[in-house]
Amino acid sequence: MAVSGAAMNLTLAAHVGISVADLDVSVAFYRALTGREPVVAGETMHSDPFGRSQGLPTAKLRYATINLDNSLGIDLIEFQEPRGERTGGMANRPGSMHLCFRVDDFDAVYRRMKDAGYGFLGDDYTFVAGEVTPDAALGTRVAYFNDPDGTNLEIIQPRGGFAG
Repeated sequence: MAVSGAAMNLTLAAHVGISVADLDVSVAFYRALTGREPVVAGETMHSDPFGRSQGLPTAKLRYATINLDNSLGIDLIEFQEPRGERTGGMANRPGSMHLCFRVDDFDAVYRRMKDAGYGFLGDDYTFVAGEVTPDAALGTRVAYFNDPDGTNLEIIQPRGGFAG
């Protein structure tokens, strides 16, 4: 893919779309995670032109949207036709993504999540000297987990001048 060096100035995110196997299961998961009710729930769409806009022959789907405080929406999309295959949730696979939730009290959130049964992929991690640049990231705490479909999710408490 050839892309010119001209800046497109896309600097404001509107939403993140996450394909899910079962909309109802995913809505329940993200409702519990965020404490938010969907602003759109169980809506449907069936459109060949919309499908083609995504490189598919058609798109028959159900979707829901949960908004976060910073106006970012999480669109949960169950493609009923054509159904896709799971990605397996591997963070190192090109094309995979993760959604990161910023927290103010890492220890409290991490403990609440563990007590509620969220399974973390590994131990929580604190950025240390010699392993990360810039130095502004030193002391930043992170932990990773998956949603029911294997989408990579993260909680982060940035330190210093690191924006996370």
